Amino acid sequence: MKLEAGGAIKPAVYQEISKLGKIEDKTTGKNQGHHSPKNPYRAIVVGVGLKTDNFLEIKESLAELEDLCSAWGGEVVGNVVQILTQYQSATLIGSGKVQEIREMVEESAASVVIVDHNITGVQARNLQKDIGVPILDRNQVIVDIFAQRAKTHEGKLQVELAQMLDQLPRMVGAWMGSLSRQGGGIGTRGPGETALENDRRRIRERVKAIRKQLEGVRKHRSQQRAFRKKNKIPTFALIGYTNTGKSTLLNQLTNSQVEVKNQVFATLDPTTRKVFLPEVGDALVTDTVGFIRKLPAHLIEAFKATLEESGEAEVLLHVIDLASPQMDQQIKVVDELIAEFGWEKKPIIYVFNKIDKAPVERQFQVKAFPRVFVSAAKGEAIDKLRKQMTVAAQALNESVELFFSKEEEHKIYELSRESRIEKTEAASTGTICYASLTPAQLSRWSSFLVQNKKY
Repeated sequence: MKLEAGGAIKPAVYQEISKLGKIEDKTTGKNQGHHSPKNPYRAIVVGVGLKTDNFLEIKESLAELEDLCSAWGGEVVGNVVQILTQYQSATLIGSGKVQEIREMVEESAASVVIVDHNITGVQARNLQKDIGVPILDRNQVIVDIFAQRAKTHEGKLQVELAQMLDQLPRMVGAWMGSLSRQGGGIGTRGPGETALENDRRRIRERVKAIRKQLEGVRKHRSQQRAFRKKNKIPTFALIGYTNTGKSTLLNQLTNSQVEVKNQVFATLDPTTRKVFLPEVGDALVTDTVGFIRKLPAHLIEAFKATLEESGEAEVLLHVIDLASPQMDQQIKVVDELIAEFGWEKKPIIYVFNKIDKAPVERQFQVKAFPRVFVSAAKGEAIDKLRKQMTVAAQALNESVELFFSKEEEHKIYELSRESRIEKTEAASTGTICYASLTPAQLSRWSSFLVQNKKY
């Protein structure tokens, strides 16, 4: 284990990742220098599944792992798939496949093997011993991509927490032979605390400290959301699979300049911007981290404060890549996560993005409603999306009674210009109006609410 500046612990498994910074040519034995865009990690990716699994989904997941590897900074030099009757406890995959991968590593001068399945600490150790290079799994690569992209203090805290939670269950075997503290004196006799126990204790202490800091972040965000609710501002959240164009769409909707990159997990920290909706007024749109299949549970746990921004929004904008060959599977993954987070009762607008890159006939294959087809990159049909958002915001409206005294009856015309007046009734000292108001309108006309008036 290694203590970083400020007391943070860098887990051993992420030290293994850092060791990949120097690439060795296994055919010559010479060091090729440090990792760089011109000299990336040379990786072999391994797909694993059972005979009862969907083979197509296994292949799609492996292809996605290759994209993740590229985003992480690696170059895929080989791939292999094994379908098993049951997983092997010691190495996950069969001994014959382990030998095949070892030969592939030697032939391609690969520097790392990445398995598209969760692997335990024991399995990683056994595989590394047999194959001869560091063994990582999908979760570790995703968390390390997050670590590369984290820019804010909050983002870095969340990534560090994810690393800690990922590392704890893997910590077996490698530390068993050493003792970090020998017993000596009253109450300390015996073998002492092993290095493994000591490292686990230090990680748990760090996890506790990070969670305490993130709880402060959650409270601050909660206060901001309470202020928005008090001011009756409609809120929307952009959710969806990673790299579907959510940040580009945010820029188009709000005339912002949020950083946009064509890569997975380009956005980690939530960004909230104001958008004007016709007949509604100002609303808020929040862009946050994208989803992916097999999203690590500890990553969800670590990013609770970020995900709450989406969970507290009144309407969800599910952004979908219409041009992706895996569109249906990506929709399924996001829908499953929506159900897992308990968001399924929220109003959802399905925004099919990248119509400029998808065949027109794909639009006729879409079944989700309500839906809008847009091109965030080219700004096409953004007005249609705003209109759909307006409809959704108006559905949040509240039917109320307002009273206007005879001296203020001229304001009824002003009210009719920005809201729907259902009916009016004459009263002895003025007029009662029954109207449907948005949260923002309700705030502006609150002084005319019947409960605040006597007539």
